[in-house]
This record gives sequence, structure tokens and C-alpha cells, in this order.
Amino acid sequence: MRTVLIAAAVSLVLALFGTPLYIRWLVHRGYGQFVRDDGPTSHHTKRGTPTMGGAVIILSTLGAYAVAHLVTQRPPTASGLLVLFLMTGLGVVGFLDDFIKISKQRSLGLRAGPKVIGQVLVGVVFAVLALRFPSDSGRTPASTEISFLRDISLLDFAEAGTYVGTGLFVLWALIMIAGTSNGVNLTDGLDGLATGACTMVFAAYVLIGTFQSNQNCLIPDQARGCYEVRDPRDLAVVAAALLGACFGFLWWNASPAKIFMGDTGSLALGGALAALAILSRTQLLLVLLGGLFVIITLSVMIQVASFKLTRKRVFRMAPLQHHFELAGWGEVTIVIRFWIIAGLFVSLGLGVFYAEWVVGS
Repeated sequence: MRTVLIAAAVSLVLALFGTPLYIRWLVHRGYGQFVRDDGPTSHHTKRGTPTMGGAVIILSTLGAYAVAHLVTQRPPTASGLLVLFLMTGLGVVGFLDDFIKISKQRSLGLRAGPKVIGQVLVGVVFAVLALRFPSDSGRTPASTEISFLRDISLLDFAEAGTYVGTGLFVLWALIMIAGTSNGVNLTDGLDGLATGACTMVFAAYVLIGTFQSNQNCLIPDQARGCYEVRDPRDLAVVAAALLGACFGFLWWNASPAKIFMGDTGSLALGGALAALAILSRTQLLLVLLGGLFVIITLSVMIQVASFKLTRKRVFRMAPLQHHFELAGWGEVTIVIRFWIIAGLFVSLGLGVFYAEWVVGS
């Protein structure tokens, strides 16, 4: 538990005091946000606000994870490093996207092709490595089974054969990574909205990882209701580092934002959420924990489908938060109410997670 607390505290301090230094550097370099003219007119005042703030979250998380393990003299685990790899890899793709937008002063960063290729390459490497590195007990960071609160044996990709099973798992992992990273990216439209929502979900994974560690199947007398997760404690450490980094960054990202996370942050945080869900064997539970991201993503899908089929729009503007902006809601009001919705989904997800253990043990 000491490692978890150290990771959260160090990342909080690094992000809280590192962000203003990063803001000054971005301002000096003239790296400001480009704002589209077809968005809400209230966003025009945000033009020029420093962006690519996700770099602070990534570096704070990496630094905190390293410090926590150095202080406690616990070696890093394969699961923890895999989450950090996916987070950082997608963050690099997002950084390139942000940098092109800023340097060219246009809404389009990386072309769709190179951006998707970058995300797929990082995702494939993560998924393949997640099926490697067995522990002394033979557990790998991920399994070929789809999971909800634990692995569901009825949906085991490995039954299709070694290579086909691995391929199906990689495809499933890519779908999850794309879904979460795009969900966070779409949510990141108002000051502090995505950062605050991610903070709550990461807090949930701190609790889940800690609980799985205390109820691990390797512990004597834990045969019933235990969890077959390779490194649950270290997943909690990574989640704590991300939690602290988001908290520290939120101080500067809250309305009126002094800095935006950009695609650097949204892709990285979305990737981290997907990795935590895959490696903690709670893949489908993420739909509940990240319910706000699901709703916002669905609003975009509904809007696009409706316009293509009927030439009519369901919402005044998508994603959903901009619909309420155009309806006259204040930005802070929308953010706070959406945070409440995010918190309710996280509470529901944790409740389902704990209730399943109570019933099954």
C-alpha cells in the first residue's frame, strides 16, 4: 500500500508544480491551441491557450512510478510496464498530432492514415506482449478470454487455436484501445471535463487493483472468489500515479483553463484505461466505469447516423457537451453535472464489482 500512496503523492506534486513551468515554456515557444470556427463561439476566447499538456501527465506518471519503486525497493512488473508503454506510445502519437496542428495552425494534425497506423502499431505491440511474460505460477499479464469482472471462460479466443486465438485477442484489444482513446478524446471538449472524469475512473482502478491483490488466488485460503490477475498491486500503483497526475494537472486545466491536454493527453489516458481494464481482467466493466465516455461517444454516433439517414440532427451539436452549450448552459455547469454523471457511473461499476465478489465468495 505504501507504493500506491507514494506513486499518487509524487505524481500529484510533479504535475501540480511542473505544469506551470511547462505552460511558460509553451507560451515562450508560441504553442497555442487552434480553435475551429464552426464550434461554439464561446470557444474563440480559448484560441492561443497552451496545449499538449498531456505530456505533463505522462512524465509525472512515469516519474512517480519510478520513484515509488525505488523508495520501496520493489521491482517493476510486466503488467505495470505494459500499461505505461501503451500510455506513452499513444501519447507520442497524440503529441505529433498536436504539434502539427499548432505549427500549421489548422484543425487537422496527422493525416488519418498515419495516425491510425501509429495507434495500431502501439496497440498490437502491447497486445502481443501482454500474452507473454508468464509469472512463476504461469499467469501472463493478459489472457485470451474476454472478461467482465473476471475472465469469462465461455469466450476464450484460445479455443480457436494458438495463432488464431492470439489474433482475435489482438483485434479485441485494438477495439478496446480505439474505443477508450476516442471516448476520452471526444469528452475533452470543455475545461477540465475529461481530466476530472479520468481521475474518477483511475481512482476506481486503484481500489480494484488493491482489492484484487488482497483477494489473489495465490494467497492461502483464497480459493473461492479470488482473482487470477498477474500483478494487481502494481496495476493499482500505476492507476494511483495516473490519478495523482490528473489531479495535479486539473488545477491548471479547470475553467478557465491555463492549458489543454490535447490529443497528447486524451490518447494517452484512453490507452491507460484500456490497458488497466485488459490487464485487471475487467474489460467489459470499463463500459460502466467509463459510462460518461460511452454516452458522449454514442451522441456522436447517433448524430452522424441520423444526419446520413434523414439529413436531420438529433442534437444541436455533437459531442453531447456542446449540445448543452448551444442550449444556453454555462461551461462550468456542464462540466460539474457531467462530473456527477461520471461519478455515478464509477460508483455503479464499483458496486457491481464488489457485489459479484460478495455473492461468489
